[in-house]
Amino acid sequence: MNPAAGRGWNGPPPREICIVMLSAIGDAVHVLPVANAIKRAWPECRITWVIQTVPHALVADHPAIDDFVLFERRRGWSAWRSLVEVRQALRGRRFDLLLGLQVYFKAGLVTALADARVKLGFDRARARDAQWLFTNTRIPAHEPQHVQDQYFEFLDFLGVDPHPVTWTLELTGPERAAQRAFFDDMDRPACAVVVGTSKAAKNWEPVGYARVLEVIESDYGLRPIIVGGPSQTERHLAAEVMNATRATVMNELGGNLRRLVWLIEGSALVLTPDTGPLHIARALETPVVGLFGYTNPKRTGPYRAFQDLVVDGYAEHEGEVYPATPRYRDGMKRVTEKRVLEKVDLAVQRYLPRRHPEV
Repeated sequence: MNPAAGRGWNGPPPREICIVMLSAIGDAVHVLPVANAIKRAWPECRITWVIQTVPHALVADHPAIDDFVLFERRRGWSAWRSLVEVRQALRGRRFDLLLGLQVYFKAGLVTALADARVKLGFDRARARDAQWLFTNTRIPAHEPQHVQDQYFEFLDFLGVDPHPVTWTLELTGPERAAQRAFFDDMDRPACAVVVGTSKAAKNWEPVGYARVLEVIESDYGLRPIIVGGPSQTERHLAAEVMNATRATVMNELGGNLRRLVWLIEGSALVLTPDTGPLHIARALETPVVGLFGYTNPKRTGPYRAFQDLVVDGYAEHEGEVYPATPRYRDGMKRVTEKRVLEKVDLAVQRYLPRRHPEV
C-alpha cells in the first residue's frame, strides 16, 4: 500500500529520492528524521543526499542514506567547479522525487542540475534566493514554526508520518572505544561547553562563561570541557575563557565532527549558543542549556526537548509572546550569568540524576 495515496504524492512509492541540503551542521541533523521517516514508509527506496564535506563527516554512515554526492565549498568563480562536479556525479541518474530542503541559491542550482520528475520545494513566500524557480512542486504555505517541523511539512505533503521522530546518530565501535578511554580517565562527569559560533552575534561573552564554569565545577562537581571546531574564532574565545576563569577547564577543540559527537554523547550536560552542537545534543538526548539572543529559540531551539533549559535572551522582556519567525535580535546581552546558572541548576536537578546519579 502506498502511504501517500490521496496526498501530494499519488503515484507508486518513489524508488530514487534525492535530498538537497548542502551545508549547516544543525540543518543536517534536522534532515535525519526526514530520511528515517521516508525509509520507514518506503523501505525499498534509495536515498541520495547532496551535501557539503563538513556535514557529510557527521552523517556519512547513516543507515537511512544510501549514497552521497559531495559539494565542495568554494568561493567566487571556483564555486562553479563544484557545480560541474555535482552535475557529473548525477549524470545518468533519474530521480522520482527531489526534496529541496535548502533555499539558498547554490542549492537551487543543484536542484536545477538534478534530473527528477518531481522537484518538491518550499512555497514561494519562503523560497528565498528565488529557489521556487528551480522546483516544479511546492508545499503549501504555512505559518512560521520550528525548522524541524518545517522540514516535516515535506513529509506531510507526501503523506509520510514523521513519528516516531528519530535521528539515529549512533557511534561506531571504534568511536565508542575512544569515548570510553577519554571519559574513564576523568575524575568527574563532564559538561561540554561551546564558546564560539560562525556568527559573532550568536556568541556570549567570555567573562560570563568564565564565571559560570567556576560554579559548574565547584557547586555541581562537573568538569568543563570546551568543545567545537578548529576555527581561529573558537580558539581565540576559548583562550579568553580559560585565561579569565579559576575553573580547571579542558580544551578539546578541533578533531573532527564524529569526535564531537562522542564528546557530547558522553557528557552529563552541554552548554552552548545556537549552533550545530546544540542540535547534536538534542539528537543524542544529552541535556543542553541553550543560550539564545540573536536567533529565535522557537524556531531553532532544541526540538521538543530541553526547552525548559533555554536561556531566552531573544525575548525583549520576561513573558513576551512572539511567533517562530526567522528574524534576528540583538539579545545576547540579555543572557546573564544568573539566568544561565538558573538553567544549569534546573538541568542538574531535573535531568542529571537519570544520566549521572553521582552528580
